[in-house]
Amino acid sequence: MKEHRNISIADQIFEQLERDILSGKYRRGDVLSELKLSREMDVSRTPIREALLRLEQEQLLSESGRGMTVIGISEQDMLDMYDIRLHLEGEATGRAARNITEEQLANLLELTELQRYYIERQGNSSSEHTKNLDSDFHELVYRCCGSAVYADVLIGIHKKMTKFRMASVSKQSRALLSNDEHMEIYRALASRDPEAAEAAALQHVRNARDRMTQMQKGRE
Repeated sequence: MKEHRNISIADQIFEQLERDILSGKYRRGDVLSELKLSREMDVSRTPIREALLRLEQEQLLSESGRGMTVIGISEQDMLDMYDIRLHLEGEATGRAARNITEEQLANLLELTELQRYYIERQGNSSSEHTKNLDSDFHELVYRCCGSAVYADVLIGIHKKMTKFRMASVSKQSRALLSNDEHMEIYRALASRDPEAAEAAALQHVRNARDRMTQMQKGRE
């Protein structure tokens, strides 16, 4: 990675490190060194420092005296984020039923069908595609709700759950269930039915939380 403009490079480094932390590449307790990252990424320490400070502000890192220590997202954080989604996501999806355009509905259906295609054709190896399409599906629904505040909060939470969402779609059977729930949300939105849309969204979040909780218990 060659440095041209510190701001641009710092943004790229921030996004890469954020992905690596949220995906679990860097584990809780790992220490990120400016010097080591500077050598690995072939950039000066200035954009590295800027990116690390932004990650600290996002509460993904903390200063330890030896460097920035990865906090990451804990299992309790995951449960808290599901609780927040249960408070906000139904309302946002109900609002989306009132605001969504025909073009946005078509895009939503395309995302749902494409996700199904990858799950059925690639099975358990489709998790990266499935996770990305899941992100696109939910982000579109959030942006259709008509509230930038709801959208920003929910998109941020959904991104922070990357590691857990990857795990939840790593098995084909779970991924298919999630895709079925996406289709239910789509149908409610296409019917312009706010109550049905809210109910479908809340059931989807509850099911995702319960599946993830069962997975975590199975690892104990």
